[in-house]
Amino acid sequence: MTVSSLPPESNLASRLINSILAIKPLAKVAKHQARQMIINRAEKIGVPWRENVHQLSQHDWQKELAIIENSNVIYPDYYLCSFHAYETGNLSWQSALEVESAAYAVHANIWPGTGIKGDSRLRHNYHEVLKQQVVISPQAILDIGCSVGMSTFSLQEIYPQAKVTGLDLSPYHLAVAHYRSQQKNSQINWVHGAAESTGLPDASFDLVSAFLLFHELPQKAAQDIFKEARRLLRPGGHFTMMDMNPRAEAYQKMPPYVMTLLKSTEPYLDEYFSLDMSTALVNAGFKSPKITPMSPRHRTIVAQV
Repeated sequence: MTVSSLPPESNLASRLINSILAIKPLAKVAKHQARQMIINRAEKIGVPWRENVHQLSQHDWQKELAIIENSNVIYPDYYLCSFHAYETGNLSWQSALEVESAAYAVHANIWPGTGIKGDSRLRHNYHEVLKQQVVISPQAILDIGCSVGMSTFSLQEIYPQAKVTGLDLSPYHLAVAHYRSQQKNSQINWVHGAAESTGLPDASFDLVSAFLLFHELPQKAAQDIFKEARRLLRPGGHFTMMDMNPRAEAYQKMPPYVMTLLKSTEPYLDEYFSLDMSTALVNAGFKSPKITPMSPRHRTIVAQV
């Protein structure tokens, strides 16, 4: 699907929203409104956002950061912009301490009435697709863009036999992931690095998974990550991803005000919506992928080496 393939009125609305967000004071207001909407939704469904952040803030995070952080990492330019309503994106403690509460809030309205359970239902649906379409029993799994480890811990639960690695560009998010894995007594290998240039050995994984990563990327980075995933996978291995579905009616009919708030926190959304995933994956060396809608807003893509 490309932006040009959208109905004319959708293209017009998109251009109007982009012109509004190009005005910095208006973009700042939109980000603030988006953030407040998510926090209020979280508190409404029973997620104590502010209390959660307060409790986590009491921990001395420098120990975890020292263990996790790779001082040789070079951050790509696209990662240094403002997104998710944080001026420094994911390179902050604030984003790291809030991301779990945010996930519960953002996924609360996917299905009517699910509330706080919407997040676990979304992950469950993703895993169900993997169980049906990943025809091997993976012994080594890489979770790219793993953030604070929510997706990584979920993969470990459904593939308990596998050695699991979580990779992310944010050392702050990985510090929280490391802390959580200690609490869970989970043996996960956390790697601070870029998904398009991991530095990990060739053909070292059976499954490379990405949960809600690609809508945060420009197209060039996404294409480079597909190539890196192909390099990392063993013969017969699978690349899988779960992310927003551009063809979903929820986005086609989203009110302009809500879409403005969404775009204010997701600067690469247009690039994601216009990227032909099937072609990009085939060009990276995969077989033609299977694309499966698995929520009113999301799709799973499975591609085999």
